[in-house]
Amino acid sequence: MKPLHEQLEQLTPLQRAALAIKELRARLDAASGARTEPIAVVGVACRFPGGANTPEQFWNLLAGARDAITEVPPGRWDRDAFYDPDPDAPGKMYATRSGFLEGVDIDRFDAGFFGISPLEAATLDPQQRLLLELSWEALEDAGHSPDRLVGSRTGVFVGIATSDYAYIANQVGLDRIDPYVGTGNSVNTAAGRISYVLGLRGPTLALDTACSSSLVATHLACNSLRDGEAELALVGGVNLMLAPVIPVVYSRMRGLAPDARCKAFDRTADGMVRGEGGAVIVLKRMADARRAGDRIWAVIRGSAINHDGRSSGLTVPNGTAQREVIRAAFTAAGVPVHEVAYIETHGTGTKLGDPIEANALIAELGAGRSPEAPLVLGSAKSNVGHLEAAAGLVGLIKAILSVQHGTVPPQIHFATLNPEIQPGSFPLIVPSVPWSWPPEARRFAGISSFGISGTNAHVVIERVDETAAPSGDAAGGARVLAVEPTAIEALAPPRALVLVVSARDPKALVELARDYRRELANTTDLAALCRAAAARRAHLEHRLAVTGTDAATLGTALDAFLADTAHPGLAVGTVRAGAPRIAFVYSGHGGHWAGMGRELLASEPAFRAALEACDRALAPHLGWSILDELAHPDAEARWARVELAQPLVFAIQVALTALWRSWTI
Repeated sequence: MKPLHEQLEQLTPLQRAALAIKELRARLDAASGARTEPIAVVGVACRFPGGANTPEQFWNLLAGARDAITEVPPGRWDRDAFYDPDPDAPGKMYATRSGFLEGVDIDRFDAGFFGISPLEAATLDPQQRLLLELSWEALEDAGHSPDRLVGSRTGVFVGIATSDYAYIANQVGLDRIDPYVGTGNSVNTAAGRISYVLGLRGPTLALDTACSSSLVATHLACNSLRDGEAELALVGGVNLMLAPVIPVVYSRMRGLAPDARCKAFDRTADGMVRGEGGAVIVLKRMADARRAGDRIWAVIRGSAINHDGRSSGLTVPNGTAQREVIRAAFTAAGVPVHEVAYIETHGTGTKLGDPIEANALIAELGAGRSPEAPLVLGSAKSNVGHLEAAAGLVGLIKAILSVQHGTVPPQIHFATLNPEIQPGSFPLIVPSVPWSWPPEARRFAGISSFGISGTNAHVVIERVDETAAPSGDAAGGARVLAVEPTAIEALAPPRALVLVVSARDPKALVELARDYRRELANTTDLAALCRAAAARRAHLEHRLAVTGTDAATLGTALDAFLADTAHPGLAVGTVRAGAPRIAFVYSGHGGHWAGMGRELLASEPAFRAALEACDRALAPHLGWSILDELAHPDAEARWARVELAQPLVFAIQVALTALWRSWTI
């Protein structure tokens, strides 16, 4: 065949032009596909009111129709000192209840885990502390050991809008300000610190569009992934209520519900209810997630952001702008509007905002919709309050859980539709009982989030076939990670199991060992538990490993560790700083024996696949089969021949390396 340059020289000018047009069209198609590529949600971590500190707990709260609104917990501010039923009372609030975190000590922080000194930790905004913890958990939930991302193009996009801790810091007086106050309370550092601690080199930013901050952050992260700026993205949102300033402001605006109930879309709706917490999700291009075999929570099909422009007031929503952002998001997603069944709305429960939002949805999503295809509206704010900068992620996570379970949870505090909402013959549902997708329907959902100064965001998600509700908790802090890592090929039942556990300090190692001891009694797949512990958690300084053939023998070894006694199936140690890295070293000849590799060939798919690849590659050159020789009954006599032994030893070494790599070594 002639070289390519000679073939091109023989083409006519017209043929060359046609070839150039074809190549250009291919490049444009590739670029267009990249701009619209779906984005997979591969990791989720959260802290929400009502003890909803994992996605599973959040779903239980929603499905159980629970109201997580409570009185101000001790240590925040004096509820009685700031309460006055008169909304015009200066410096007072007429509503005191909000959605506060439970089971989370916001004034406590494992600073040493993240390499932060006690002095710096004292002036570090708890919002930054929470984001660090959630980022670590979300990455491990995604199957990405954080210590393996150092130097990677991983982006960090954080929605954060309030600075209560800075307000508190300012009250102590200028003479008590230390060098860490600035970085500890700057909102930009909320994102930058995550990239610094984890060693990430992707685009990193914190943004404040008020209530839409975290959903806008989601949109920007998706674009960054599609543009190739980032290969992985962390998206976070956080809001903690540490000082009475903002509720006093909202009281003067008459924006709070006096009874502290968010009655979204109900005729009695009379104001919002504040909430606190945070969330972090991990995003990846869909093709990359599929290639890696990631567990996918849901897929983001498209998103859009815009602004209200001029409306009747700076803080007044604009229905036309809301329609436009919804239309743009569905266009980007390539999803017909009549196919979406559920919208997780902004839904703050205000007299003005609810009708504008609902009527915009009716106008925009009604085209082509049959009476048998209703539009279902929901708002998590009725359960946990309005988490402001984190509200968009609250809605997104609720929508993800809903499409996974095939059910929209009931909308609490709803009885009668606001008369200003005009559905006409439009099939609109605000569910007072759980609503389920038809079994054959594709599960699309839209999520809206609108900022008080006019920045709007909408995201369209879909359940994918590979999505399965996760089992067990996300692995963060002392939690146990028991989710099967699909990127690691399922193995035949092994003769022995190895469970590895690690932590930053001895006390945390003991806590984690106790958690794994409890998990052994609950798991139905010990091999999956052990593979997840090895492949999906960071391996920290203080380590233990236990071996066994079943839950009982693994548990006995863990019991020995907890009792500080010796056991043949237990190993405990500490990694030294600068410890040498693992290397594979194989002999050139002489390390073979009759029957070598046969058990691994029968029991380990990764080992067999590598040997089969070697056999295919070498057979044309050798004139004989690696696999046949390994199984030959007269192996001992035949392997004395150098021309057989050398290729066999080489193939076994390649297969052993593949096996260790399949175990993430």
